[in-house]
Amino acid sequence: MTARSQALNMLRAVARKDAGGRIAHQFATDPGRMERMGVEAAGLYLDLSKQSWSAEGFEAALDLARTCDVEGRRDALFAGEPVNNTEGRAVLHPALRAAEGAEFSALGEPVSAEVDQVRRAMAEFAADIGSGAETGGTKQPFNAIVHIGIGGSDLGPRLLWDALRPLEPTIDLRFVANIDPRDMGEALSGLDPETTLVVVVSKTFTTQETLANADLAKAWLAESLSPRRMVKHLIGVTAAPDKAEAWGCGRTFGFRDWVGGRYSLWSAVSLSVAVALGWDVFERVLDGARAMDAHFTEAALEANAPILLAMAQVFNVEGLGRPARTVAPYAHGLRRLPAFLQQLEMESNGKRVKRDGSPVDTATGPVVFGEPGTNGQHAFFQQIHQGPQVVPAEFIVVGHTSEGAVDAREGDAPLWSNALAQAQALMVGKTEAQARAELLASGASAQEADRLAPHKAFPGDRPSTTILLDALTPEAVGALLALYEHKTFVEGVIWDINSFDQWGVELGKVLARAILRDVADGEPSAGLDPSTAELMKRLMV
Repeated sequence: MTARSQALNMLRAVARKDAGGRIAHQFATDPGRMERMGVEAAGLYLDLSKQSWSAEGFEAALDLARTCDVEGRRDALFAGEPVNNTEGRAVLHPALRAAEGAEFSALGEPVSAEVDQVRRAMAEFAADIGSGAETGGTKQPFNAIVHIGIGGSDLGPRLLWDALRPLEPTIDLRFVANIDPRDMGEALSGLDPETTLVVVVSKTFTTQETLANADLAKAWLAESLSPRRMVKHLIGVTAAPDKAEAWGCGRTFGFRDWVGGRYSLWSAVSLSVAVALGWDVFERVLDGARAMDAHFTEAALEANAPILLAMAQVFNVEGLGRPARTVAPYAHGLRRLPAFLQQLEMESNGKRVKRDGSPVDTATGPVVFGEPGTNGQHAFFQQIHQGPQVVPAEFIVVGHTSEGAVDAREGDAPLWSNALAQAQALMVGKTEAQARAELLASGASAQEADRLAPHKAFPGDRPSTTILLDALTPEAVGALLALYEHKTFVEGVIWDINSFDQWGVELGKVLARAILRDVADGEPSAGLDPSTAELMKRLMV
């Protein structure tokens, strides 16, 4: 038996024992729990004390991380080694937010000078758009941007814009991802082609959905602009600049293949956001992420926020068989965070084979879902409180979201008090005896109390982590997203999977192209399965 297998078995054994206790009781039996499980990192505070692990479970999780050499694998990532082993690539999103003059290398090739060059070009472009020095084909300044991308080319920039946009932005930034023409129609509604910039983001510049939407946007521009003038309105962000220019982009901003799509928001992929927010704001996002990088690389294992956040999930998934997790941001600006994490975590760690191609010997990434907190309370929280399945929760709480409030009662407290109360309720629950006593105290008869008490009881003992941000600043948003990136990487190390490829998305793309060929031919091809053939016939009518 390998050392990893032994450490996994130990974690499972301790988790089974911990499942027989209650989280709330751990605070009495473990006086140092809050100090050990409360972590400061890059301006964030993580409270992991409401997780299901005991002190022994916490140590078993740390021992598993040591045994799997999380710190060594982390160092390999930052050193630009081929941690994406199936594609033979380095994974260097930290290089994108490093300070100017850093010395990152990918597979031995220096890359930081190129990163600095692209970043300076982005800053100059953002400044020129903002000042009006950069104009469209008819010499009018731009007042709107349509950002076209999908997956990692959409979710990260969209999240940044939602989180940090001013109430009255000087540039109207709109996003298009869905291939349904209505998405593009809504994005273009009310815009003037002569004052609109279209930014097309595709790593390979072959993404079917993105190019289909880009063609729609180009056709819309062509109704008002000549080809010579239109190129001023088309910007490509890609690792394949030749393809972008051949398609019609008048200017391109590049990034390299060592930037995974879901890790790319720190690059030119967020050009449209950097322009619309202003370069200084985007640079502060990079600063926050860089601070989390420093914490991840320097903090001791037992006080390392990404590692502890990852190990809490491993403990739940691997130790306690909990295959889902909900994320509830109590901030309107972070409403897209659950969708961002779905791609980051489920595309990264939704794998069935290990790095060497053999079947996994563990569970891997759980299903991630969520909604803004107070919305979720009136939707799926019922199930996580009283359903038979235990679903660990993550609460993202912002201390100061409002401006101009006289005191906390009219400002932020009604929002964050809900978050604290939900985490508390998940942990402490309510027994039938307590529910019955409350019913009797409210005037219910003994018979009525007996009837309703089972319905009003909460099992409790349901784990959660709370992450506190003082305010939704660019630095805090950058640190939060980098925290989750590193957490995802650590989980991949524990499960011995490659978190940086995504072969699972390829098969559907190939089959979609085959179906489109059948549509062009007017009938399903021979050998197509009966269900798909019948559905195709009905849709082609």
